[in-house]
Amino acid sequence: MTTQRFKTIISKSGTRTFIALPFNPNDVCGVKGRHYITGTVNGHAVRGSLGSDGTQYFLPLGAAWRRGCGLEAGAKVDVVLSPEGPQSENLSADVIRALDAEPQAKAFFESLATFYRNTYIKWIESAKRPETRAARINEMINLLKAGKKQK
Repeated sequence: MTTQRFKTIISKSGTRTFIALPFNPNDVCGVKGRHYITGTVNGHAVRGSLGSDGTQYFLPLGAAWRRGCGLEAGAKVDVVLSPEGPQSENLSADVIRALDAEPQAKAFFESLATFYRNTYIKWIESAKRPETRAARINEMINLLKAGKKQK
């Protein structure tokens, strides 16, 4: 997903305050179980996961964050959003090949929070020998296929 920039108005429905997205993140960065983002709303840093009501994706805005930024429902805002964490296209070739060969593992990896993706990648990158690296990649794929967030 490339950086998405847009202007909108903060919405409220019941007790939920959010920014409705003018794009479908599945179309922009591929289908994932959960989309984690980072960016800004009127220059205030924001990060988290996108929500969906089944028809539209949105960025939930918590009460404490809104208070700290002085933003409430009805405010006109400039939004800049990008995917958070290591994205598949930025991984090393051997990790990409392993994930591409196992769609179930790849889908689970892409649905993980940044912390878990980073942990897997750092573990693989810390291998000193090629055979250790290959074994770690294989173990990561098996763990991901089993639905394990971490080793």
